[in-house]
Amino acid sequence: MTLFSPSRWHLGLVLALATLLTGCAGVTVRTTDPATYLAERRSDVLTSGELSPAAQEALRVLDLDSKRCLADVPWCHYTIATATGLYDEQRMATLAELWILQARKAQQVPSLPGTRTPEDVQAWLEAARHAWAYLFFTQRKPSDRAFEDRQVQVRDYYNHAVQQAVTGLFALRGEAAPSAPITLGSWHLTSDFSGVWLPANKNIPNELVPATSLRFSGLRNQYRRDGFGAELVAVFQSDADRDLARTAQGMLEGPPRPPYQESLFPAVTVVLNFAGQRLEEVLSTREVQLQAFDPYRVRQVELARTQVPLAGNFSSGYGLWLARSGFATQALRTLVGLSNGIVRPSIYLMQPYDPNRRTIVMLHGLASSPEAWINVANEVLGDENLRRNYQIWQVYYPTNAPLALNNQAIRQALQRTLQHFDPQGTARASQDITLVGHSMGGVLARLMVSSTQGQVLASITDTYGLDPDQLDEQLRPFVEFEPVPQVSSAIFIAAPHRGTDFANNRIARWVSNLITLPFSMVEQFADLRRQLANASPRIGKDSLLRIPNSIDNLSDADEYVRLMANLPISPRVRYHSIIGNDTPNLPLADSSDGIVPYRSAHLEGAASELIVPFSHSVQEHPRAIVEIRRILHNQLLPSNAQSKP
Repeated sequence: MTLFSPSRWHLGLVLALATLLTGCAGVTVRTTDPATYLAERRSDVLTSGELSPAAQEALRVLDLDSKRCLADVPWCHYTIATATGLYDEQRMATLAELWILQARKAQQVPSLPGTRTPEDVQAWLEAARHAWAYLFFTQRKPSDRAFEDRQVQVRDYYNHAVQQAVTGLFALRGEAAPSAPITLGSWHLTSDFSGVWLPANKNIPNELVPATSLRFSGLRNQYRRDGFGAELVAVFQSDADRDLARTAQGMLEGPPRPPYQESLFPAVTVVLNFAGQRLEEVLSTREVQLQAFDPYRVRQVELARTQVPLAGNFSSGYGLWLARSGFATQALRTLVGLSNGIVRPSIYLMQPYDPNRRTIVMLHGLASSPEAWINVANEVLGDENLRRNYQIWQVYYPTNAPLALNNQAIRQALQRTLQHFDPQGTARASQDITLVGHSMGGVLARLMVSSTQGQVLASITDTYGLDPDQLDEQLRPFVEFEPVPQVSSAIFIAAPHRGTDFANNRIARWVSNLITLPFSMVEQFADLRRQLANASPRIGKDSLLRIPNSIDNLSDADEYVRLMANLPISPRVRYHSIIGNDTPNLPLADSSDGIVPYRSAHLEGAASELIVPFSHSVQEHPRAIVEIRRILHNQLLPSNAQSKP
């Protein structure tokens, strides 16, 4: 009897083979969700710190991996560049990513912007060069890959490498002028800054900050535009900082500062152009040109004979300016007359001056500063159509001063600013200006579009028994004025045109007693008092007429406010009201935003009036911002196409 029959032997063999095959299965399968799939597919050296699946695939084709490549970079790059099995797009994209990986590994803190060694900068230049080669000098055009993830990744490699290379070059060049050529190793770089409007007398920024590295609290949105180039903020020293430095060094003061301040935190987008007309030339060149552009003015650029969109960041410069301004503390110091406050208005340009954009002038309220417009200005600049048609100027003025003084000083500052940038007065920027004022700034905006028509002069001369011809020319601008001729529209927000009873309560009077006017203001009003005393027998020369401060002028019992409330607004000015209502249970006529009653903020003849269920800081409410944007959009349309709120 045999131990195994043929049938049993075959059965055992089959079972043994089945066991072996099961244990050595070549392929297994698992399922994954879309989020995991996309995260894996789109991860790369910038998002995860590891090579992308596409780059790892290319390395595996050549029996390579990232560790071996980093261990012997020249050999790895040579292998990728020369070995068969890859096509040019794979080579260039993989090399760009490997150069970034090498540069990031060399940095102590890869997540932080900027590099400091020549070797690092050269690695970033190589990364940018290979990304450039992929984008413009491989077989397919960028338009042929428009919907491919890999092209978006490589564009990001280019932008990031340009950012790192340029900030590194900035750190290495020291005091050299931006336009001076640079030699770095075997690289030769030239620069073209003709596309950027630099502040007057300022050639070299103090800092070059990558906009992509900044995150802000307080800004609802950070607005930017996708495209090519490194999004940067150029930070220049302010004239005030310069003056403090000169004083500390014992240097004599220079000429008085102008009433305007050009943008000291302009947005700049930088690209690197690599020489060469063919792929081989690009890969062998060491000639590169740095070009800087103002993203507000330039939307497209030509790179390698291809029109591409220019990247731009429209919030980071504004946010960085506000974050470093110290306005909040300075505004309070100004109100109570402490040192380091301000004594005269300044006009801040939010972006480099553009003669072809209409101008929006914003005026803040009591104890405030340009910070009152944080989200209003940002949302306007974030709107592509508004950004292309408007530029924002913000007035920063001493809110402890009387309305009469600020009205005259702001008018003078605005006219001097317009005269400086547009001496002929023919630019679009000098025509059809829009004033936007909140609270006391709204009252000032109304004065700037009003005409006294002799009413104030008649009241003063009657009160003090004066002959109008006796008034000195120094006094007349405070009591006689006409609408600012360049202004064609205004938006009044929570403005106490007829004053407010809130200014009469105990807390307001206590604050009013704390307000101290700067010596220069006291002296100016002392001159006016002496003129009145000399001109009128009813006023003794030693009589001390009390100088009103800003809170006095906001009282509904103030004589100046009562006079101003009846002044006619220019018929050529189209004006709008945005009014807060924090008392929803009251009839509209009796309502208030908690500080300003509706009766004081309402103006007959307004082109539109919007009531927002919010408190006095209604300018920050999203509904108010939407209304401001609607009004600004409307102003760009023919009058018969304009909409209502």
